[in-house]
Amino acid sequence: MLENSQLERVILIGASTGGPGQIEKIIKALPKLKHTTIIIAQHMALDFIASFVKRLGEHSSNSIHIIENALRLRAGEIYICQGITTIHSTNVGLEFHLTCSKEYKYNPDINALFSSFAPFVKSYKTLGIILTGIGDDGVSGCKELSLMGARTITQTQESAIVDGMPLRARQSIESIEIDDTNGIKNKIMEFCN
Repeated sequence: MLENSQLERVILIGASTGGPGQIEKIIKALPKLKHTTIIIAQHMALDFIASFVKRLGEHSSNSIHIIENALRLRAGEIYICQGITTIHSTNVGLEFHLTCSKEYKYNPDINALFSSFAPFVKSYKTLGIILTGIGDDGVSGCKELSLMGARTITQTQESAIVDGMPLRARQSIESIEIDDTNGIKNKIMEFCN
């Protein structure tokens, strides 16, 4: 396992309705990660997260973990959010902070994750991705990432199973790249190298 000091790239993915199948395609296609960490916030009831992680792990070349409080980010790993997941800097590196609060209406909350990583964009090459879903969760957080210098991508209307979150991302984030699911998968793979 690589040490946190070797972490160079971070990919943040937010998805809601229709996301699990698209995330599975992306995870299946990934080579063994080296200096990249992928953090996924997929709207899902807590009871289903463990089975989702198990299914992803059956098709992945990389270790996949459910986020727990104070878990340290490491290169070469894939993390699945639960509850309200945010990222904080500590004296040993970046760590996940997990809380539950009624002020957040989504589980997990994509905006909370993305916004918490915005201060670290200058230190890590960052890619923020909004996939299919109802509503607008993740859009303001993705905009924050973009304004800090992160690369951002969302889906085309045709490739999104539900074009709520991608539509709002396309409308709100000036520099966002727009591509279909296969194009996004390829861009992720290029970003990891």
